[in-house]
Amino acid sequence: MSAPYNDEKRYVVGVIGDIPALLTFWQLFKDQTNDQVLKDIGIVAAALPGETVLPEAHDENRQIPTYAGYRAMLESHPEINMVIETTGRTGLVHELRGYLPASITLVERGAANFFINLLTKDQIWVACKADLLHTQNMLKTIIDQLDQEILFLDRDGTVIGMNKTLADRVGRPKHTLMGRSYRELFRGTGDPENGYDVDPVGQTLKDQVPAETVTSQVGEDGRVQYFRIYTYPVFDEDGKSVNHVVAIRRDITQRTAIENRLQQAEKLASIGELSTYMAHEIRNPLFTISGFANSLMRAEGMDDKAREKLSIILDESKRLDEILKALMNFTRPTEAQVAEMDVNALVEATMDVMSLPCANQGVEPSVSLDTSVARVRANPDLIKQCLINLIKNALEAMEGGGKLFVTTGMNRDSVLLSVEDTGIGVAPEIRDKVFSPFFSTKGKGAGLGLAQTHKIIDELGGEVDLVSKVGLGTKVTLHLPPLLAVAESEKSE
Repeated sequence: MSAPYNDEKRYVVGVIGDIPALLTFWQLFKDQTNDQVLKDIGIVAAALPGETVLPEAHDENRQIPTYAGYRAMLESHPEINMVIETTGRTGLVHELRGYLPASITLVERGAANFFINLLTKDQIWVACKADLLHTQNMLKTIIDQLDQEILFLDRDGTVIGMNKTLADRVGRPKHTLMGRSYRELFRGTGDPENGYDVDPVGQTLKDQVPAETVTSQVGEDGRVQYFRIYTYPVFDEDGKSVNHVVAIRRDITQRTAIENRLQQAEKLASIGELSTYMAHEIRNPLFTISGFANSLMRAEGMDDKAREKLSIILDESKRLDEILKALMNFTRPTEAQVAEMDVNALVEATMDVMSLPCANQGVEPSVSLDTSVARVRANPDLIKQCLINLIKNALEAMEGGGKLFVTTGMNRDSVLLSVEDTGIGVAPEIRDKVFSPFFSTKGKGAGLGLAQTHKIIDELGGEVDLVSKVGLGTKVTLHLPPLLAVAESEKSE
């Protein structure tokens, strides 16, 4: 008698049949079953009634004993709880039904074939499931690695899915964002109060076509970010109605900045042509008007009212001439001599001049200078002009008093000169315009101060950075190229 089968299989099987039927069953069973099924089923013995020469059989690298009859097989293996009959012989099946105890299940040939077919279908299902999971994981990996933020919405605009990029930007797990409105994640979309009356999701659901819009929002650091949002309909199986929407948001802040610079360059070119025309066509008659007005002022017999009107003519002519001069200076390339300069010394000298205007307006100035800051190669008078422009703008934003912070510092690439106020701040809708020529919110002047500052710093190879929050204040930082040690070594050579 063989030792009991101790692999803890759920079904301990003994197989009965002639050699052709047994081999056919054995091959079919091994080919069609999967690993999970084989963990539950163990074939421990085989019986071949009437055979004197018994072939060898193996299961999981172990030899399966064979017997000349099923009675000997069952006596040697009391652990068997299932017998599979593979010949289909009516007499043998009838004999087995009468002999086998109730604890042993008899599986006839037809039933065995049926269950093997079920195993085959199960194997196909497992393969399809594995293929589906692979496709799903690959698609998820691709979507999660995209730089764009992606939302999957239902017909109510409720979030039912998203990619990792969006969850990382929000800084919260995906499951905490499910069920929210897309407006909470794509702020500014379809919000008339923010100037964006186009709701791409609503338009896609209504018209069943792709839609897009541009939005902006001020981040926690006070900087404006621009986004373009695309929405695409997902139709149901019949292709007649939209049941889901895919919304994609792309950060276009960098592209918008480049476009603004190009527009600025085109605007400056147009202003340059206009200023040349104005210099020839306006300043000559303006000079004539001023000359005659001065002559009339000196004439005898002129009453006070007439002199007052002539004085207004002279003042307005002078103001117009100053605007023309500012315009000519603005459009003319900066040809001032550059030299090595100390930014800290320039700030101290400028604040000595601007301390009185600050005191008169109830503004408390604070100066913080980084003594380790590098020197800059620029024109001191022009940098001073830029600093004065920034301080004047800060004072105008704090009519009721406040605090003014002027600081210097340095990052990896630039020397930093910052002017920060606690004034009214800059509204998002005009933030793109503050560096444009002739734009002013004060109703006076030519509106060239910040535009001139931007032009000067840009010609030096630097940058101007504006950070503002409405009601809290504004900070403008000039990024100035530092004086490189290479320049010093070449000069010494």
